[in-house]
Amino acid sequence: MQRRANSTAMLRRPTAIVLVITLLPLLSCTSTKTQEIGLPTDQEIPAERITSITTHEGEVLHFVEPGATLQRDTVFGQVGQEYRGIAIDDVERLWVTRTQTNTLATVGLVVVVVGGLLLVVAAAAAIASAFETPKPRPEPREPVESCPFVYSWDGTQYVFDAEPYGGAITRGLERDDFAELESLVPDEDGRYRLKITNEAQETQYTNLMELWVVDHAPGTRIAADEFGTLYTVRDIQPPMAATDASRRDLREWLAATDQRIWEPMPVADERGELRQNIVLTFPKPVGATTAKLVANVATGLWGSHMIREMLELHGSAINEWYARIDGNPASRDSLFAWILQEELFRLKIFVEEPTGWEVRGTLHGGGPFIAEDRVVPLDLSRVEGETLRIRIQPPLGFWALNSFAVDYTPEVAFDMEVIQPIEARDGSGADVLATLLAADDAYYEMPRNGDFGYVVFPAPKPVPGMERTVLLHSSGYYLQHLDSRGEPNQALLRAILEVPGTAVRLAAGRYAEWRENAASRQ
Repeated sequence: MQRRANSTAMLRRPTAIVLVITLLPLLSCTSTKTQEIGLPTDQEIPAERITSITTHEGEVLHFVEPGATLQRDTVFGQVGQEYRGIAIDDVERLWVTRTQTNTLATVGLVVVVVGGLLLVVAAAAAIASAFETPKPRPEPREPVESCPFVYSWDGTQYVFDAEPYGGAITRGLERDDFAELESLVPDEDGRYRLKITNEAQETQYTNLMELWVVDHAPGTRIAADEFGTLYTVRDIQPPMAATDASRRDLREWLAATDQRIWEPMPVADERGELRQNIVLTFPKPVGATTAKLVANVATGLWGSHMIREMLELHGSAINEWYARIDGNPASRDSLFAWILQEELFRLKIFVEEPTGWEVRGTLHGGGPFIAEDRVVPLDLSRVEGETLRIRIQPPLGFWALNSFAVDYTPEVAFDMEVIQPIEARDGSGADVLATLLAADDAYYEMPRNGDFGYVVFPAPKPVPGMERTVLLHSSGYYLQHLDSRGEPNQALLRAILEVPGTAVRLAAGRYAEWRENAASRQ
């Protein structure tokens, strides 16, 4: 991670962040996302090494090359001048570099989400075997549950850079996405090159892909809200304090976009609560009536998995549910209202005012593998004093929180050019350009895990004295490949919709079952 020299920049997401190894039991496997160029073969032998860890206390330890190894229940590696062993039950996340041995090798950072000793132990054998005695095996590995992955050409290789329209699980939920492509640079022919892949058990439908090329003054960042409005960010203020209901200090976890990601699993606290209550306190200039909240958050891994769990409750009636969402605006509105009520995939932003806590914005959960900086404009006209207090109440297991900051600076001018692709081909070389030029009824379809395509754009010439930010504007949706056998569980589906908190309790129950199963396998 590199921090920009000027004081206005947030820590960006790790430039090589690829994906999270999710230890989801109900997939009966360890799920990984890999980077590859071209179709992988059985002869490709991945090499993996632990580059750093994040402890439960929020300490990040970086290991000297060639990295650390996992031996039984301990991570061993050199940190600075000291060789250390860290017990796995002290580890929140393992950060792993994974390199493939194909001709155009790609390197990326992989995150192993731990969430507790049982989760780590359950995967320890698979991870250890990859480090100690790699064996040939087919790629890609078992799939993740997500949406398309977009890779940017960084001058040497394709780097995982965007994960668009997460949560658009049927055509009626198709949405636009705006992702900063931090790794993208022009190739030797002056073109921007992207690779789009299907690495999940789902059929993916991409409707539009275009680049927004923004040239702006040095020291200014460009960030989008969820609707594509662009904002200039020049002087961010991290929280002065961040605490939960137990008065735990979370500032170290939430003050910067880094390897400290606050993502507690769905285990009830001592009061039986399955929802957090986090208060963030920021400085506020006297007289400030607006602010830009800049949040870097994603849907939690368990929350992402629960999408599949809840869809499969429909059983053989799932297509009827899709038809209602696709064709009936009232059904869509009801679903959106439920999502906001439960805050599973959309988070309410409360601002403290003299009348109490008032909802002044909402935050959509992207990811779960890449979290984009998202701006939420806030009306502070009713906030008194020199501090701004914001409250969020994310349900456990459904959110991964990396950072929050505010910016009070006024907007400044920038130049933006919309660039359409000039070439797009699928993995077989077929021309699919026409499907990506406009948001219409023509979609680029990737029906199988392992499908991929390449999209090429002309790169505008740099503007002297200006910095450049490139965003991918895309739209689409996906259909998960579900087990739709059996009768729908109407009683549970009705309870999920009608009884607040049922979905979170279901997620906690499924997680408890997994922990029990993991323990029995040890």
